[in-house]
Amino acid sequence: MSSGRTGGASRPSEADHRADAHTSDPAVVPDPTTRAAGPAGTHPTDPGGTLHVGGDQARDDLRAVRPGAPRPGSTNPVSRLHPAARLEDAFDRRVAAVLRRRGWTLRIEPYAGYGAPGWVRVFARTLLAAPVVKEHDLPGSGAAAQAGARTAPALRGWRSFATAQVAGAHVEVRVGDRVHVVTTDRGGYLDVRLESDLEPGWHDVELRAADGAVAVAPVHVVGPEVRSGIVSDIDDTVLVTRLPRIFVAAWNTLVRHENAREPVPGMAGLYARLTGGRPEIPVLYLSTGAWNAAPAIGRFLRRFGYPRGPMLLTDWGPTNTGWFRSGREHKLGQLERLAEDFPAIRWVLVGDDGQHDPQIFAATAARNPQHVRAVLIRQLTFAEHVLAHGLPAPAPESVRAEQRAAHRGIPVLQGPDGYALLRAVQAAGVTLD
Repeated sequence: MSSGRTGGASRPSEADHRADAHTSDPAVVPDPTTRAAGPAGTHPTDPGGTLHVGGDQARDDLRAVRPGAPRPGSTNPVSRLHPAARLEDAFDRRVAAVLRRRGWTLRIEPYAGYGAPGWVRVFARTLLAAPVVKEHDLPGSGAAAQAGARTAPALRGWRSFATAQVAGAHVEVRVGDRVHVVTTDRGGYLDVRLESDLEPGWHDVELRAADGAVAVAPVHVVGPEVRSGIVSDIDDTVLVTRLPRIFVAAWNTLVRHENAREPVPGMAGLYARLTGGRPEIPVLYLSTGAWNAAPAIGRFLRRFGYPRGPMLLTDWGPTNTGWFRSGREHKLGQLERLAEDFPAIRWVLVGDDGQHDPQIFAATAARNPQHVRAVLIRQLTFAEHVLAHGLPAPAPESVRAEQRAAHRGIPVLQGPDGYALLRAVQAAGVTLD
């Protein structure tokens, strides 16, 4: 049994929604991109290696962190938090206290993760729910559907945002024969890299809270022989969202029913042809969207036949240092981390020209050209460009970024949909070895 406390992220793109485990115990592998938060906290375990589920511990996990105490997931004390974050935490404490008095219990919402021989990266979130609500009725039910888990009924998007997170909850993570105890961050999230003895392939990781809540998170352990993979944007790349026009995006995300969401034509087929049906090739979905949307996105990806794979999302709202997180820094940080996690893999980066994907991919190609196999850009239609940024064509900086990537010898292919991109991929001879 290993015990680990979560630590604050030194990389600004991942601050405040990550909860990487840090400990002197070798059973928890410290994230090389994150500074340690000091000595690890000690969590109660019995001699058999099981997290105690006594009343005191369960009540502690439903109680918000005391004012003045260090926040889970941060190396900074509360006095150093941004005022917006302090207001959010105070509101969360009041909500959690009210819901706990009404008998609400802690639940775990698992997300698909990834890893390699020797370690896995596990994602999850701890939430409160009424005792009468069954697991399959929770807003987060089906969050790992795109990774092969049992799907759940479709919902309107706002239901996945109507949640009450639990900060500082102790969660036991069973990875094969190894057991770790980690702590959720101030948003209730887990993003931990843990030592593992799992073989390459898809596996289930069990998560158990102090009050007995149990969930299973699928993880894809990538074999050492794999040399290629896909990192795909989500909004307006595989799923029509029309970002970043806030009102249109909010309607599509929060109000529109899941079954009415539109896929980008041909993109699922493009990914299927690139992977060739080989499950060992990693496919990751990278977005600036909130983790609250993960259940709806997971069900969407499964319904329309996209390859299964983890999502790399973020946490909306105040951060430790400001009112909002930087979507650009989030994507750059995650791509940098993938280059460090899988030094032998070259990625096909897929995005659209409606936001900042060309600039982000160009920056990644400049920093790690050996890790970029090709860049595929879905060209938005005239109407989508107007809805996305008010112009009928791609922004000039996006065009310049695509040109910079191409000058480095990296194929930059464009097309209005997956069918056109597939033709371009075949003409350029881009394959995943």
